[in-house]
Amino acid sequence: MALDKPSTSEEEYFAKLEVEKKKKLAETRVTKVSQTEKEQLKKEHWMRCPKCGMELQTIEYRAVAIDKCFSCGGLYLDDGELEKIAGTKSNLFQGIANLFKG
Repeated sequence: MALDKPSTSEEEYFAKLEVEKKKKLAETRVTKVSQTEKEQLKKEHWMRCPKCGMELQTIEYRAVAIDKCFSCGGLYLDDGELEKIAGTKSNLFQGIANLFKG
């Protein structure tokens, strides 16, 4: 018996639940870390690629500073930067943005 693929709205629902769960877990972790530990972590990881650990370089595109890793090819955006680059006309973008907002 073949399983039916979940509908798009069902996929979005479960993705949103997963985002909410991970957000709450992250918030709990942040409250447990002291200010000194936060400052130390920032020093260790500032402008470092989260995938390979190499140094990130900043590239300006549409007045947005994009962090690029030339070692593994990763691109990293700060909060709100994807919206600036993509604009608000794309339905795909709006769906993704709505998933992670909140």
